[in-house]
Parts: sequence; C-alpha cells; structure tokens
Amino acid sequence: MQFDEKSMVITGGGSGIGAAIARAASAKGARVCVADLDQGKAQAIADEIGGIAVQCDVGDEAAIQSVIERAEAAHGPVDIWVSNAGLGKGDPSHAASQPNEHWELNWQVHVMAHVYAARALLPSMIERGSGYLVNVASAAGLLNQIGDAAYSATKHAAVSFAESLAITHGADGIGVSVVCPQYVATPLLGLSDADARANLLTADDVAEAVVAGVEAERFLILSHPDVAKYAAHRGADHDRWVSGMQMLRAKAIETFGEVSVENFYKLV
Repeated sequence: MQFDEKSMVITGGGSGIGAAIARAASAKGARVCVADLDQGKAQAIADEIGGIAVQCDVGDEAAIQSVIERAEAAHGPVDIWVSNAGLGKGDPSHAASQPNEHWELNWQVHVMAHVYAARALLPSMIERGSGYLVNVASAAGLLNQIGDAAYSATKHAAVSFAESLAITHGADGIGVSVVCPQYVATPLLGLSDADARANLLTADDVAEAVVAGVEAERFLILSHPDVAKYAAHRGADHDRWVSGMQMLRAKAIETFGEVSVENFYKLV
C-alpha cells in the first residue's frame, strides 16, 4: 500500500507514535485526519502537516463513526486507518489489583476501538476491493508487560483481532498490519527523544518502521527486531520463558525498589 494521495486516519495522533506516523505519512503524500482525545494536540499536528483534526474518544463507537464521516468529507473514502490510541495504568499491587474501570478502559481503547473502526470501514473497503487497517498493539501483545496485566491482556487481544482481520479479509483485498513496538520514548512512559538509547527508540523510529511495513504490506511490524527472538523463545519453551520473566521482575525490584513500568527499558 502506497501513501501518496491516500485518505488516512490516525487515532491518538496528537502526540507520540501517532503524531510521528502522521508526519511520516504526510511526507509520503497521504491526506491525513488526526484524531485524538485532546483536540488541541490533534489540531497542532494537523496544522503542521496540512491535515484535519477531529476530537475523538476511541472507546465510543459513535465517535469513531463521526471521525470517519469527517475524514471522508474532507479527503474521500478512508484508504488507511491506523488504530494507535493507547494507555497504561499499571498494577497497584497484585496482578488483578487494577479496578474494573481500568480493565474496561483498557479493553475499550486497545480492543474495541479496533473493532469499531473495522466494523465501520470493512463494508465499503470490501466493496471497493481495497483498504488497509493498521492496529498498533505492543510487544506486550506477543510477550508481556510486567506490572500491567490489563495492558498485556488487551494487547494480546489486539494482536489476535488483527490476525482475524488478515485471515478473513486478505482475499477481499484488505491489507492488515499489527505493530508491536517494545520500549519507545513517548509521553506514555514520561520520556522524550532525549532519553532514547539502543533499545529505547524514538517515536520517529517506530513511524519509519510502520511506513515501511505498510508499503511492504507486512502483517507483523516490529520496530524492535529483538522482539521476534523473544517471541520465539516463548514459543519454544513457555515454562522457561515465564521463569525468565520472573527473574526480570525480581531484578526490577532489586534495582528500582519496585516494579516500575517506565524503567524496564533499562533492564533489557
């Protein structure tokens, strides 16, 4: 899928990975609609790239439908949809300690937002015989994020749903990619580009991988190649992998005095 003259929507596009994808896609010629919960941030990116901005709570199906209507009115039928919005709350204590509202929020943003977009877009994409859905998940969807069970569970579900989309609709001319970055210097972790290092990429690094992956029509887009190796270890011997993750958790507590999600990149 090429980006030139394509109508494209990016959720969570006001900052971090979403904003970086918006810039990268616009540079390739895409007509971009930036959707974000924060209208001001969305507008700032849209103004920068000559796109449009729409305020959107991706956990609200009607809001997703409204974004599509606005994008299509401005740029024509949506060719590429990037479900990028995400969040992380962390476990207060044990693995089931997050309150129900946090589990529900993770489910709505990381899973149902992808479902709502596909539900709204697939009929017309199938009719046209073309279209592309990009679901931004996480390495946690292939592995696990120690210290955030709700995030890990819903990112696994996001990867599974992307697989279902690809399996079911590949013959319909619909492209699907799932993006599984590991640690990225974004506001989600309270980090900036200045914090980037070998295993802590910038949002621009991830955006570059996403653009290249969509152009090549790759299903699994890994901005961090080591994730493939870790996933292979997990598949080869799950018990050993769990033991290794237990040791990594213990190392985090020994090093930082707690399970600190934003510091794990320093250990891997």
